[in-house]
Amino acid sequence: MDRSLPFYVTGSEIEVEVPFSGEAEAFKIQPNPHTLNPPRAAIHGSVLTFSIVGTNLDADGVRREIDSTVGSIQSYLGNLRSNVSGLNSQLLGEARTAIEARRSKLLASRSMVASLGFKMKERDGAAKTFVAPEVRRRITPVMPQASTAPFEPEPALSNADYEHILGVMQSMTQVMELSPSAFHDVDEEALRSHFLVQLNGHYQGQATGETFNYEGKTDILIRSEGKNIFIAECKFWSGPKKLIETIDQLLGYSSWRDIKTAIVVFNRNRDFSKILAAIPDAVRSHPQYKRDLPGSTESAFRYQFANRDDRNRELFLTVLAFDVPTPRQ
Repeated sequence: MDRSLPFYVTGSEIEVEVPFSGEAEAFKIQPNPHTLNPPRAAIHGSVLTFSIVGTNLDADGVRREIDSTVGSIQSYLGNLRSNVSGLNSQLLGEARTAIEARRSKLLASRSMVASLGFKMKERDGAAKTFVAPEVRRRITPVMPQASTAPFEPEPALSNADYEHILGVMQSMTQVMELSPSAFHDVDEEALRSHFLVQLNGHYQGQATGETFNYEGKTDILIRSEGKNIFIAECKFWSGPKKLIETIDQLLGYSSWRDIKTAIVVFNRNRDFSKILAAIPDAVRSHPQYKRDLPGSTESAFRYQFANRDDRNRELFLTVLAFDVPTPRQ
């Protein structure tokens, strides 16, 4: 007899089916804790099947094997239920945190883009100078109803009022262009004072020069109800590098809530067309530049910039360029 060859003994195999309800995929998840010898069974629809094999099976032994396998499966499922319960509790907290963060972001964005309305009130009997159709105005903040009680919207300068302020400044520079001899020897500080006279004429004394704002002094600052609503710098053109430095200066003055800004560039040199061509490239090279905005003209350039300390907070920057020619002798 060759003992190296296999020999066969007749045995028995009992197949056990255990019905279940719920997700069959749960049986494929390893719970914590678990053992190195997990229960084994096959899944067929909503039935678990496993086999008991032996050459000398008896009823008690088979029953114990069935109970052991089913008990092991139930133990694994119990551990999995505990894991799922803890995960669900954690997910609820994580979801609430994410929802609150999203809600806060949406409310902040709503406050930024809604232009919450500084309705301009006309003053009767205002003197009309070179800004022919306009009269003095009073800025009256209007706060809309917030969607939730904790949210208190911040006032923002409307686009229409922003355009009006820029229009006042453009009208002032047109006077300078048409009367070069009157402004021949005027320096930056004196030019700023001329702007302040006109702006205060329209906004009832709310425009100030060299006013402390955030961390520096800006040339022109308009406030309403203690809020900064417009910031501008006035500079003589001295090259693209100086323009970039002026943008840095303006961003340094602008706090998180200042979103309407301007730079007024004066040219007393020749080749004004070359200066106009150089301005866009200089502005776009700034690291806080985001995009061009519609509404630019030959000598007025509109841009969207990021706040220096919060790139998600955007502000408007308008660069106004004007030629103040030297009078011919």
